Amino acid sequence: MKKYFIIILFITNASITYAQFDFTGNKKFTKADSLRGTLSPARSCYDVLMYDLDIKIDIANKYISGSNTIKFLTTQSFRTLQVDLFSNMNIEKIIYRDKELIFSRLYNAVFVTFPDSIRKGTAQSIKIVYSGNPQVAKNPPWDGGFVWSKDKDNNPFVGVACQETGASLWYPCKDHQSDEPNEMLIRVAVPDGLDEVSNGRLKRKTQLENGYTKFEWYVSYPINNYDVTVNIAKYKHFGDVYKNKNFKDSLTLDYYVLPSNFEKAEKQFTQVKSTLDAYYYYYGEYPFVKDGYKLVEAPYFGMEHQGCIAYGNKYKNGFMGYDRSGTGYKFDYIIIHETSHEWWGNSITTNDIADMWVHEGFGCYSEALYVEYLYGHTAYLEFINSEKKEVSNDEPLIGKYNVNNAGPQDMYPKGALLLHTIRSIMDDDKKFFKIIKDIQTNYKYQCITSAIIENYFIEQSGKNLKPVFDVYLRSKSIPTLEIILWQDFLDLKANYYFSFKNPDTGEEDKKMAHTHFSMPVKVTSEKNKYMEIVPSTDGQQTINLQGMHPEDFKIATDLFYINTHVFIEPNMEER
Repeated sequence: MKKYFIIILFITNASITYAQFDFTGNKKFTKADSLRGTLSPARSCYDVLMYDLDIKIDIANKYISGSNTIKFLTTQSFRTLQVDLFSNMNIEKIIYRDKELIFSRLYNAVFVTFPDSIRKGTAQSIKIVYSGNPQVAKNPPWDGGFVWSKDKDNNPFVGVACQETGASLWYPCKDHQSDEPNEMLIRVAVPDGLDEVSNGRLKRKTQLENGYTKFEWYVSYPINNYDVTVNIAKYKHFGDVYKNKNFKDSLTLDYYVLPSNFEKAEKQFTQVKSTLDAYYYYYGEYPFVKDGYKLVEAPYFGMEHQGCIAYGNKYKNGFMGYDRSGTGYKFDYIIIHETSHEWWGNSITTNDIADMWVHEGFGCYSEALYVEYLYGHTAYLEFINSEKKEVSNDEPLIGKYNVNNAGPQDMYPKGALLLHTIRSIMDDDKKFFKIIKDIQTNYKYQCITSAIIENYFIEQSGKNLKPVFDVYLRSKSIPTLEIILWQDFLDLKANYYFSFKNPDTGEEDKKMAHTHFSMPVKVTSEKNKYMEIVPSTDGQQTINLQGMHPEDFKIATDLFYINTHVFIEPNMEER
């Protein structure tokens, strides 16, 4: 039997060192982008404590009028602060201690000037009275705005989704993802005969004298601006209770659907309990137990509004009935994916939308964990590897900071595959899942950064994951493992190390070659027997292959998201 050994190299298509990746792309940002995305002194001088949103929605005219009272704590002394409201919305007045304040507007930013300096460490309140026709969504939920629709009986069917665009398209707020009010009142008046569903618990329903009914909801947890929602229709309500044996508190489940879809909803929404079973197991208790869990039928695909998930998947499994994964595992994408955001996105939120891979990468990975929970590890591997075909690798996952710039759609599948790869690198499921659960515990109800998540994994895993995060998050491409199989006449050896090549020139990138990038992978050292190797730029390493043919050699590509090139050198023993 011939004896073979291998030379193993890791190559990345990054053009410069991972610490210097250019992730701005070709997009040019404006002053308006900076005002929207930067935590400027006029924003950082105060911390929002509470919003009291009180509005009337005139559906016939697609018009909103009312006010938002912002209670805040001053973190610095100041005279001027910034709030946000789209320029097409009219501000009638801003009231502070029964007096109107002077304000100016620049793009969608509103600069409010106080008569005297506001001292640091004081609690203050302003009331913004406003009105207007909010932006209409062209392609919700990706292109934010209101959706003014009708059900099949020609009744109004209205919703809003505004994650990337910003909540300031429909109500005045400090529209920066890093600042969440500790609680919120949402009061919405709608025409008589319609129902309105928002976040939190319904505290009061009042018949007004002007042909409107006001619904008042109270959110008892911190909530991000983009998670605040209204849903208007003639709904049919039904409910249930979820109880997990490992937690003392039961969770109320409330469902609001169009009456014509009631029977479909009763059947489809049974998936909620299995979803919660899985996520309680992996992530811990539902973060918003006091406010409950709601699924609300919406006139668009869906959105992870906190405790009030917008549902528009047509009561079909997959993605509107399409099995995107191609694996055949049947589940409703909106229920499974958006529910995961209650943990990843709502309980834990990123400071800047540039780090949104944390929301969507974990959200997409949660789908794979749901499959694993129900069907086992082999099914998990099949499902998570199906995500590879969805990745473009044309932009880094992390967007540009301080200009409200999210990463590309790759943040979903590539973010999930990054987590899968880290799980394989750690090769210790007990520790991996403990880290994930501990993140949920330690950072609950907080706004954090990608760096915090990365550093937590690095510290708790005991693995050198920083280069891995840098390459997968801040480079366009992924590493390539290049294998050269050849037969030595005298001895069986394998030399392996990392190197990096510039995709434009094909030449080795010397800067990258000295970053000491190191990532374990698994290959076969004997037929069907895997071993871990850790290639590095720091010196040459060797491996022996035990009586293998070239065709017997395999790389565990199902465990790692990498490219691979395998070459066989013929007749090496004759050289």
